[in-house]
Amino acid sequence: MHKKFVYSILLLAITAGCSHPESGPARIAEAPVPVKTATLQQQMIYEPVYASGNFTTDDETLRSFKTGGIVQHLFAREGDAVKTGQLLATLDLTEITAQVTQATLAYEKAQRDYQRVSNLYKDSVVTLEQFQNAATGLDMVREQLTAARFNRTFSEIRATGDGFILKKFVNEGQVVGAGTPVFQTNGAGNGNWILRVAVSDGQWSSLAIGDSAVISSDMPDLKSARGFVLHKSEGVDPLSGTFTIDIRPVINPGRLVASGMFGKAAITPARGRKLWTIPYDALLDADGNKGYVFVTYGDGRASRVKVSVAGITRDHVLIDGGLEGCNTLIVSGSAYLTDQSPITVIR
Repeated sequence: MHKKFVYSILLLAITAGCSHPESGPARIAEAPVPVKTATLQQQMIYEPVYASGNFTTDDETLRSFKTGGIVQHLFAREGDAVKTGQLLATLDLTEITAQVTQATLAYEKAQRDYQRVSNLYKDSVVTLEQFQNAATGLDMVREQLTAARFNRTFSEIRATGDGFILKKFVNEGQVVGAGTPVFQTNGAGNGNWILRVAVSDGQWSSLAIGDSAVISSDMPDLKSARGFVLHKSEGVDPLSGTFTIDIRPVINPGRLVASGMFGKAAITPARGRKLWTIPYDALLDADGNKGYVFVTYGDGRASRVKVSVAGITRDHVLIDGGLEGCNTLIVSGSAYLTDQSPITVIR
């Protein structure tokens, strides 16, 4: 009897171990995760745009000679202040003066030829065609003389406005070609200083011409200055992938700044953007301007949603996409959730 009892116990154990999974005990239900929620609602946010760049002017230009030749004199150095009409550089005029003389002599000869042919035409000695050819020849050499005189006039460089010499590219005695840069100048003397900053496409779209700004730099006398958006670029910089914004100081900083000096700006847009504000704890797995949050649609479960981060403030994260159609955000307990986890809302 004892052996039969033992065999019966073993048989029951083997049978239980080989039973089909479907006949086993029921799966234990997942316990709801306690969470806290908040109502989602878009708000009009006037988010300041912080950017940095360099001081420059809107009329920086490279000055050069109209014709090529030998640089005879340079009358300015880098850093010099210049006045409108001031002579900056001249070429050796030997060659250009010879060209003007040749054009003058050719013009005088064409005048004599024309007068002679005109008299002969009146006496019916020459044909109409010969008379017209003489007139055309006179017109041609007249225009050649005008071009030669024009080139002589622009064989010198004069300042087109009050400003400064930013850079000198050549020295006296150097041979330069037409259009070769000699000086780089700006119009800082006219109060044309601007701070040119780089912004992203989202920041560019939020700003408008006339928006107020606060400009600052490391200069002790220019810690904070009011300004406004003067200009927005209409194309992206292919090198940096950013857009540029020009900010004009309300008060001319004068000699407090120099071209290329670093500066920062806080720009306040006149028109806001409709954004969602959420607590920091509600945002998970943030990477750049992307992240995830959990929302609920009133079905007792948590849904994982990808969102686009527009920025951050002292107390909140700003979201500009991904929460369309959502009205309840899970703000506490998100760390214990997965997509479609059951939840229970606590107060």
